[in-house]
Amino acid sequence: MGSVIQLKKEINNSYLDLKNSVEDKLALVDERIISKLSSNVDLVHKMTEYHLGTGGKRLRALLTLGSAKLSGYNKGGRDINLAACVELIHAATLMHDDVIDNSEIRRGKKTLNSIWGNQSSILVGDYLLSRCFEMMVEDGNLEILKLLSSTSTEIAQGEVLQLQHKGEIDILEETYFKITSSKTAALFSAATKVGAILGGKDAKYKEALEFYGKNIGLTFQIADDTLDYNSNLKLFGKEIGNDFFEGKVTLPIILLYQKVSNSEKDLLKNLFNKKIRDKDELNHVLNLIKEKNIIKDCYKKADHFINLASNALSIFEESKEKTILKNLTTFSIERNF
Repeated sequence: MGSVIQLKKEINNSYLDLKNSVEDKLALVDERIISKLSSNVDLVHKMTEYHLGTGGKRLRALLTLGSAKLSGYNKGGRDINLAACVELIHAATLMHDDVIDNSEIRRGKKTLNSIWGNQSSILVGDYLLSRCFEMMVEDGNLEILKLLSSTSTEIAQGEVLQLQHKGEIDILEETYFKITSSKTAALFSAATKVGAILGGKDAKYKEALEFYGKNIGLTFQIADDTLDYNSNLKLFGKEIGNDFFEGKVTLPIILLYQKVSNSEKDLLKNLFNKKIRDKDELNHVLNLIKEKNIIKDCYKKADHFINLASNALSIFEESKEKTILKNLTTFSIERNF
């Protein structure tokens, strides 16, 4: 147990290194978000204020700021504005996600839709996206406007693709990664590429940071999916099984389905076709996952993307910023929060 706790400390440090390196600008990002979400409509004000109070890692904003710093951007506050923009795109997608998934809890607190209803959540998510487009236009860079607007389109398509395959226990890994690339990795990729654009970097550097962000995003999603079935992390007090209870077919279930007998395949199909699943059924699935070493298999898949992300940074000269971003590749999979 002692070694696990030490690992937790090391993991957190890699995230905190990035946060500390841009701490002054991150505070300004939060201020920018608050100012952009101000509204004369009382319900909009209440809902956005509540959302801001739920916290979050601000990882996409941190990647924007860190990538801009790595790329030599030091001309003003455009990185702050665009980091806030990226965070607002993320926030809007979360609001829409919670409606689609009928989620009641996020980050340990009630979701907006569970308090104010689905209609209000959708409309406030749209309000956030409209604010994002205002910020993109204010920046004035057509390359960034095109990048972030096309990223918003890609995220929406990923949502629809996921909905199209909802409950399909025999979904192909290829389809899973296509959904993940659109829903999650696309925004990570855009965040890091924005940094290179701000720094005035050549195409090869833009592509390198874009590729880095994409693979960090894929690793991050694999970690999210795996954490939900990793009973070993109970010692950290993390609730598991949320994806299972919502009927989401994620990587651990896809890999498990490939390994079990035909009778267990039928059982898994029946489970994910049900409207409601209980704790006993979750425990059965957790036992199967442990028996078939599925958590280890997920981490092996993630290792591939970690290596790709890390290698993408080799084009940059050695610097503190490069080391921080490189260390973040392991944080994305080893984190426990």
